[in-house]
Amino acid sequence: MASGSAIRGSRVGAGPMGEAERGDSAPRVHITYWCAHGHQTTPSFASDAVVPESWDCPRCGWPASQNESAPPAPPKVEPYKTHLAYVKERRSDVDGESILEEALQRLQARSGRTR
Repeated sequence: MASGSAIRGSRVGAGPMGEAERGDSAPRVHITYWCAHGHQTTPSFASDAVVPESWDCPRCGWPASQNESAPPAPPKVEPYKTHLAYVKERRSDVDGESILEEALQRLQARSGRTR
């Protein structure tokens, strides 16, 4: 005696699906974008949608535009800065030496020692 289902091998939603079951799709327009690496991508948009000026390249992640001869510049990546790097941007070595000297004089004055 065979056991199982009469619709063996199929699942919910299986089978040919056509426009009749899904409904009509919106009219589409294909726009081509190029990135600075020369990659080309062509996403499709609904014909009544607002087409964006730029699009992220799916291959490299850089911004892409519709102008092949002048793609947008790659994003500038700032390296991680330490606290010391930020301090050095605000102060020169001469300033640092004078601040250090003042702090040492205050510490020595508190402890009762002088230079």
